[in-house]
Amino acid sequence: MKDLPPAGAPTGDIAETRRPEPQPAPYAGPVAGLPPQTGLTTDTAVFTEAYAVIPRSVMRDIVTSYLPGWTGMRMWMIARPLSGFAETFSQYIVELAENGGSDNPDDDPEIQHALFVTGGELSVTIDGTEHRLAPGGFAYVPPGTAWSVSNAAPGNTGFHWWRKRWQPVEGVSRPDPIVAQEQDIAPSMMPDTDGAWGTTRFMDPADLRHDMHITVVTFKPGGSIPFAETHVMEHGLFVLEGKAVYRLNRDWVEVGPGDYMWLRAFCPQACYAGGPGPFRYLLYKDVNRHAPLWQNR
Repeated sequence: MKDLPPAGAPTGDIAETRRPEPQPAPYAGPVAGLPPQTGLTTDTAVFTEAYAVIPRSVMRDIVTSYLPGWTGMRMWMIARPLSGFAETFSQYIVELAENGGSDNPDDDPEIQHALFVTGGELSVTIDGTEHRLAPGGFAYVPPGTAWSVSNAAPGNTGFHWWRKRWQPVEGVSRPDPIVAQEQDIAPSMMPDTDGAWGTTRFMDPADLRHDMHITVVTFKPGGSIPFAETHVMEHGLFVLEGKAVYRLNRDWVEVGPGDYMWLRAFCPQACYAGGPGPFRYLLYKDVNRHAPLWQNR
């Protein structure tokens, strides 16, 4: 694919440099703070046996958490493995204060990581090489790889953080690190959509070393998923921009910037993009492995 380096290609072309900040599309984030006491408690938040919707309006200060070994950090944990629901991944929205970060973000050597920057500037050091990520910046850290992260500029920075236990396969090596910028990658357009539906891919779909994919999905106004996708992949969908009506199992739900949808395997899904601008979301899915047949194995 022309929009991705070949598997194993070095990423040093942007390492240890401070690249000019691109002109990013708007990337939504949590509201934080608290609503006034006069506010209504009705909302679009819902948790069902097949899906959950966590709207931006409920991502407030009182639901943040912290991690050992970090400074100047707080996070919204918006997905974690739940027995009988979605079980493959966790997803955090992290806010780092000026000079905040960690020299050892995760001490589990079996976990792989992916980061997507939504605000500020993030320094990510992978195997001793530093990378500066502006909004739209992406980094993939393979399991068992030394890495660190810090806020590289004044003010707060924000990023999404996915964690998944990598599933080894005999004869398949660990993936290589990936550092990329969303704005530099040409979206792959879905066939027969007249350019209304595109996917920006950070991992090469042909690279079977990867057992998860992170992408940015974009619909032009009026674009749609014109059938009920029903498949084994679990999903986390965080709306970066725009609005849509999304089908989740039997329900149609209106979603907008900063809302999060969390789908278990085989939950039917479809959508219509409402306009007036593009509808864009971050997407997680698990791929390229057998279904586990024994619990905790």
